[in-house]
Amino acid sequence: MPTLDWIGKAAVTGHHRSVPYHLLRCERELSAGDPGSGNLLIQGDNLLALKALLPYYAGQVKCIYIDPPYNTGNEKWVYNDAVNSPEIRKWLGKAVGAEAEDLSRHDKWLCMMYPRLALLKDFLAIDGVILISLDDNEAHHGRCLCDEILGARNFIGTFVWEGALKNDSRFISVSHDYVLCYGRSLDLLKDRRGRWRIKKEGIEDIYAAAEAIRRQCGDPAARNAALKRWYAQLDKTHPAWRHRHYNCIDEVGVYFRGDISWPGGGGPSYDILHPATGRPVAKPKRGWVFAKKETFLGQVRQNRVDFGPDEAQVPKLKRYLHETEDHVLPSVLYADRRAARQKLRAVMRGDVFDNPKDVDVLAMLLEAVADPNAMVLDSFAGSGSTAHAVLALNKSDGGNRRFILVEMEESIARSVTAQRLTKAIRGYTRQSAGGKAEEVPGLGGGFRYCTLGPPLFDAAGNIACEVSFPDLAAHVFFTETGSPIPARASGKTPLLGVHQGKAVYLLFNGVMGDRRPGGGNVLTHAVAHDLPGHPAAKGPRVVYGEACRLGPKSLDHYGITFRQIPYELKVD
Repeated sequence: MPTLDWIGKAAVTGHHRSVPYHLLRCERELSAGDPGSGNLLIQGDNLLALKALLPYYAGQVKCIYIDPPYNTGNEKWVYNDAVNSPEIRKWLGKAVGAEAEDLSRHDKWLCMMYPRLALLKDFLAIDGVILISLDDNEAHHGRCLCDEILGARNFIGTFVWEGALKNDSRFISVSHDYVLCYGRSLDLLKDRRGRWRIKKEGIEDIYAAAEAIRRQCGDPAARNAALKRWYAQLDKTHPAWRHRHYNCIDEVGVYFRGDISWPGGGGPSYDILHPATGRPVAKPKRGWVFAKKETFLGQVRQNRVDFGPDEAQVPKLKRYLHETEDHVLPSVLYADRRAARQKLRAVMRGDVFDNPKDVDVLAMLLEAVADPNAMVLDSFAGSGSTAHAVLALNKSDGGNRRFILVEMEESIARSVTAQRLTKAIRGYTRQSAGGKAEEVPGLGGGFRYCTLGPPLFDAAGNIACEVSFPDLAAHVFFTETGSPIPARASGKTPLLGVHQGKAVYLLFNGVMGDRRPGGGNVLTHAVAHDLPGHPAAKGPRVVYGEACRLGPKSLDHYGITFRQIPYELKVD
């Protein structure tokens, strides 16, 4: 397979493994709503933040959406545009070294993206999906990078996100961006999730109108006439207009009277009796669509056949709207960029962020590719459109999606992202087109605002003094199993959990009681005797601790494998 090479690649391909783990610190005053919602907004370098989150969320994320810098070459630092920000330049100097001064903007972009994309891959569930917004500046490089890291065989497709025309273009008015789409494992994704479908536009409006008509009109003919009048008053640009042939209502739903004849002609010609007159109804010239009379009668019993007032009319087959209300996700997405900016302006009462992504489009993508209980991750959070889309979806369908956002710039995280989400959760006041104040109800939910704390290890390689038992427990379990800890450790028991039959224990911060050597951090006969048993009564046990006083025979007797902290606590 062809590969992509660039200056600095050798320095960054394994860089994500050497990134130190950091603690996360929550700031209550910047958090909002329900703190137990499971949603996070983290301010800090997304590479460090992703590594800090990995022990908790590896393999758990169903959908990742990122909108990284488009890298247009504009040297003025504008968020989501260049790779010459002070933060990125500082990181490149550390990761790549002196060679960083000679990098082109494309080299810099690739150096920045590689370790972040490598870490993001580890977050994806086995049936997870990653979506990456790019434009012509880096879409081709991004595709090659994803092929290398995620696997070319896992490429699903490319969405074209069509926006408004740009009249200031010199040659071609490029009005679209791209969204690359990859699966963690395309084969498993096909097996578990099937096709991605979205509801056709305008459907909900039709359902609402039909329900109102059903309440007002008892007579079937009156209901149908009222629905036709509703369609007639619509503007022809309304998305429901294209479904106006669904103009009948019964107790099941909205339907249109479809053809009941054999395609191409030559169909069967058995007699069907009219339910009111008892006489054979008129037959279509091409014959009935059902080969067997019993099949036709089954449709009659299910009230799927719409008979005329008497036998003189050929019956019709009821085709219900709810049976065809969705379609496969299209590759071209239409959303004027100006609409997203106007929506954000309405929330924030001013222009606070250039080029935000459209919440409605993101919600449509998330709804199609992830289930209602999915974890969603965005490590280039910007204004927070991804999280806003998650909150809106949960409100509309009762889902329990959760989000994790990471935003590098403190000013944006505090003043834009957090403020926008707080208003979306609690509700806000906006100005209507007529200048009047309108109250927008809150979507509910909540999030915790976090920042990066100190590294897990200090400069000497020892566990940092700020590290608590739950902090270290998460890293120990992830190191041993490669999976997140089943539940946050309480610090009341050394047993962290079981993974594939192996029980994992941590002796730290005197969890076994201060009467033991080192506060119970050292594995002795007494500690081994008092350790909680294997939950399955038998099986391997792995114990992490400061030191071990037991020899090989004793360890074998207790069924314990000992690992010394910090030396056997891997950080890659």
